[in-house]
Amino acid sequence: MVGIDIGSHEVKAILLSKTADGYKIVSHAAVPIKKGAVNDHDIRDADAVVECLRQIKRNLPKSVKYAAVCVSGSAVMTKVIYMDASLSEEEMEAQIEIEADNLIPYSLDEVSIDFETLSVNSTDPTKVDVLLSACRTDNIDVRVDALDSVELEAKVVDVEGYALGRAAELILAQLPEGAKHKAVAMVDIGANMTTFSVVEAGETTFIREQAFGGEQFTQSILSFYGMSYDQAEKAKIEGDLPRNYMFEVLSPFQTQLLQQIKRTLQIYCTSSGKDKVDYLVLCGGTSKLEGMANLLTNELGVHTIIADPFQGCLHADESVKTVLQPTISKYMVACGLALRSYGQWRT
Repeated sequence: MVGIDIGSHEVKAILLSKTADGYKIVSHAAVPIKKGAVNDHDIRDADAVVECLRQIKRNLPKSVKYAAVCVSGSAVMTKVIYMDASLSEEEMEAQIEIEADNLIPYSLDEVSIDFETLSVNSTDPTKVDVLLSACRTDNIDVRVDALDSVELEAKVVDVEGYALGRAAELILAQLPEGAKHKAVAMVDIGANMTTFSVVEAGETTFIREQAFGGEQFTQSILSFYGMSYDQAEKAKIEGDLPRNYMFEVLSPFQTQLLQQIKRTLQIYCTSSGKDKVDYLVLCGGTSKLEGMANLLTNELGVHTIIADPFQGCLHADESVKTVLQPTISKYMVACGLALRSYGQWRT
């Protein structure tokens, strides 16, 4: 399955094959999307998305028929409920519908539901913890229909935070030994949204989103230096900015980003009873901002790195690696979706 991450700045796709020591990139693509076509992960202009998917499809091997996409955490309601361990999957399904009816503020006709058994309940061994997820069907249909338009079948519609958490598998080798048993916070800083996933011993235990991202940084450059949007975006990427920019624009933006991350980590600590996370991994298009990893390490006292799965268990031909190395961290959600090919999924 090709993993396709439909963002508000571009649509990114990754196709992975499994190797003896990890995964290899078979093909990849990132296509800029019309401004405003996707807003807060909500598809406002389906035609613009289809156009991007067409371009992506041209980069894929002809044999690729299936895709995995995701909906954003803000469009998804998740809750861990407890159920009898003795129930079969069919019995659970019937029970889930009753539970969902009480939990969800919409009519069940408008909602798509899924569930997954997590583990035996820690306080009552006769019960199991079950993760219930529900999303407005409109949100799912618009993605499925867009893929249909380019003859790709949506086999999996995931939740973005969980896709990001799954991608942690690719970067564990970048962290000190034993990290896979610790709490690793993945922070994906996109154009309009920052997504958090905390992964503990391979399980994603906490996801959250903040409406904040690189777009605010572009807007600051634009208003501060009287540039057009395109000029500001180009200057940001190429680093072609006035000398005082560190002080005038970068520093205030980093402070805001630090506050957002701090606030979310506090919510995690309160809900998990932990003092702090052990590691922070930055990814997404805005993660490469000068000095960001050092700032977080110093301010939060948490070892922070920028995701580079090529240092982990992701491989690619030298020519592909050379092209992708500078921007690989923005593909982490797409990688997490592509990894669903090698995990369980209901047909």
